[in-house]
Amino acid sequence: MPLTLGLIGSGSDRRSALPLAGDSAEAKEEAGHLLDLLGYDAVDIGTLADSWRSEPHTPVYVVPYRGVAPEGLEPKEWWLWSLKDPGSPVGAAQVRELVASAERGPSRAGLLPAGLTL
Repeated sequence: MPLTLGLIGSGSDRRSALPLAGDSAEAKEEAGHLLDLLGYDAVDIGTLADSWRSEPHTPVYVVPYRGVAPEGLEPKEWWLWSLKDPGSPVGAAQVRELVASAERGPSRAGLLPAGLTL
């Protein structure tokens, strides 16, 4: 769900949750409070060492919120589709399930998406 649509009150079944990882309980509490003010629930997924579970190419990263775009879209078409599709709320229980299902693969650090060059 786009950040601009996130202003949904606590307790609503339309409210999305976001994963939160860190080594400082105080920092996670502050970040969770900020997410709450923005209209999101925070799901504590552990330490920074556990944060890989919410990196790109993991089950919780973007797709559950955004959905899968129709195949074959050019970049401009994809952008227009993404503006029209408001996404879906992803609750805390679903975030926990998606994070738990993540499997660690090889590092993709420093790799650009297919077709992108510097």
